[in-house]
Amino acid sequence: MPNPTAAMLVIGDEILSGRTRDANAHHLAGELTKQGIDLCEIRVVSDDRGAIVRAVKDLSRSYENVFTSGGIGPTHDDITADCIAEAFAAHIDVRSDAKALLADHYALTGRTLNEARLRMARIPDGATLIDNPVSIAPGFTIGNVHVMAGVPSVFKAMVESVLPQLTGGAPLVSQTLKLFKGEGDLAGPLGELAVEFDDLSIGSYPFQENGAYGSNIVVRGADAKRVDAVMVQLEKRFA
Repeated sequence: MPNPTAAMLVIGDEILSGRTRDANAHHLAGELTKQGIDLCEIRVVSDDRGAIVRAVKDLSRSYENVFTSGGIGPTHDDITADCIAEAFAAHIDVRSDAKALLADHYALTGRTLNEARLRMARIPDGATLIDNPVSIAPGFTIGNVHVMAGVPSVFKAMVESVLPQLTGGAPLVSQTLKLFKGEGDLAGPLGELAVEFDDLSIGSYPFQENGAYGSNIVVRGADAKRVDAVMVQLEKRFA
């Protein structure tokens, strides 16, 4: 039985401009691998309402789980919640449970729950809240879309809150063989192994080290014995 599928939607002009380096995709990919959920696509869009709505609709139709990061803060360009609501044709407004979380938090820290901060309590109808133990302002899940913050520490905490609720599959096993051979020398035999072991992912990733060229051969799959068998074949042929 195949593993559940997932996609990630990274939202923000700062990512596309190069101002901010995205760390959330790397973290999510690793966590989903452990959970046995196959991350099949990562898409990045700007802070554009139409682009976000189109991407959410497309990804939610194509994959079993969608994770978004970015755009749920208190400023005018944080439009993700509204876009998600539009994509699901859901009404959105300040919700009492989210507002209560923020009110308690800001009361404890001596700050005011002003109109800007109250934007973070706007939740689409029918959504469930995602816990945020770092800065309290919640994410939310609606349908198969999990809407989370872009700040890496908060994103990680929200992923930790969401994953236990999802059905996973077989965690992927990965092994790597480092070879000081160029990809041109490896391509033919690797292609043959890829046909023979078509249930596995066999990738070649070139590198240069101390003036010498080489390739890291990475074998990934759900069946550890099959991965071991490929590694034996690789070592016989190249090591």
